[in-house]
Parts: sequence; structure tokens; C-alpha cells
Amino acid sequence: MPSAVQLIRSAALSDVAEYAYAATAPAGARLVFLAGACPLDEDGRTVAVGDHAGQAAQCVANLETALAAAGATLDDLISTRVLVASSRQEDLVSAWEVVRRAMGVHDVPSTLLGVTVLGYDDQLVEIEAVAAVID
Repeated sequence: MPSAVQLIRSAALSDVAEYAYAATAPAGARLVFLAGACPLDEDGRTVAVGDHAGQAAQCVANLETALAAAGATLDDLISTRVLVASSRQEDLVSAWEVVRRAMGVHDVPSTLLGVTVLGYDDQLVEIEAVAAVID
């Protein structure tokens, strides 16, 4: 089923960002608000301790699982927020590259933030998201 989400790009804004600057969903779309996807395995243990990219990959996998439970996929995302526990730009970029690669051509509007700390022991990355689907 095609995505309900329409990505919007403006020629008046820089194309240096690797995502669309806005997105819309039609009236009647069902919005899916996802809790932050964390780098936890099925037993609740933090994976890839010390590895921003490895944790980002687990977050994406968990995000995909939550989306599937709601009848959605990554292509249905309308926005994301990627939180990285670091003050180093290279750590943010390391996590972002994993997320961006997972999104493929659906370069959903996103915000990348460096934060002081996240909720689980050894957690470095978390991904919040909103999706829109037509049932």
C-alpha cells in the first residue's frame, strides 16, 4: 500500500540537509505516535554498549517492530527525532548515518539532538517518531 505521507521540499531552503523539511498527511489518515525506540534487546538489555551506530541500528529495528504492530512501516513516518547522548558532533553523525540509511528515499523530516543522558543504563541513542497511515 502506498504511503499516505507526502514529503515536501522547498527550493528556497538549502539542500544540504539529508531530509525533507516538511511532510503532510491527508485528512482521514490515522496518526501513530511512537514512544522513543531504545537500543534494547527482547530481554530489555542495552545492546552495543559504547557504540552509537550499533545502538542506532537496534533503535531502528525496534522502531520497525513498533510500526508493524500499528500496521505501519518506515515509509509511513511523517517525522522523527533522534536523540544522542553526546556533546560530540561525530557521535551524532554516526547515529544519524544509520538512521538516514534505514529511511532510504523516504527522507522524512527529522531533528538530530545531542542530549546529556538517556533513560537506560549505557543508552546512547533513542528515536521518537510519528507515522500516518490510511487504513
